[in-house]
Amino acid sequence: MFKTGQNPNYPRKGSQIKVEPIRDKRAITRIKKLLEDIPRENCIFILGINTAFRANELLSIRAEQVHMIEHGSYLDVKQKKNNKYRKVLLNQAATNAIQQLLASRHYKPEELLFQGQRGPITVPTINRMVKQWCKNVGLKGNYGSHSLRKTWGYWQRKGNNAPVPVLMEAFGHATQKQTLDYLGIEEKEIHELYLYEI
Repeated sequence: MFKTGQNPNYPRKGSQIKVEPIRDKRAITRIKKLLEDIPRENCIFILGINTAFRANELLSIRAEQVHMIEHGSYLDVKQKKNNKYRKVLLNQAATNAIQQLLASRHYKPEELLFQGQRGPITVPTINRMVKQWCKNVGLKGNYGSHSLRKTWGYWQRKGNNAPVPVLMEAFGHATQKQTLDYLGIEEKEIHELYLYEI
């Protein structure tokens, strides 16, 4: 047993561990297939990659906020980082996942949406889930709860050609550098820029 702060498997205080977005669309499809019959996990994954809410923001959603949700509804969630609300327009995949979860068990209006056997689940639990899902579909690399948010940004840029300033606003970032760090830009992409002849 290690004393507090001496476990070599944990990062030093103040340091950061960077997690990656899921860059492989086939892996995303495989994770969806893996989770399709597990409403809670499916909803966490689908909401995470379709809304860019942080894990703690997802975990703050209450049944009463989503009980009448439908495609095109807005979901307003308070950000712990700055105490501001962030309003997100829900797509069909997100509303379907919420509706599947709501139909899977009885919720009291004030109850948190994501429950475990002993009450509401935690961010470390989501972190473990994401690592396991990625491992189960054969992804190599460092993944965690923040990978869901980063996956949203990566595919908005890569598949939807979303401009960085728009993504910066959507993420609620203070600087473009912070947003660029999120987008999973690889060295290879930068090198390919130099191959384009003007």
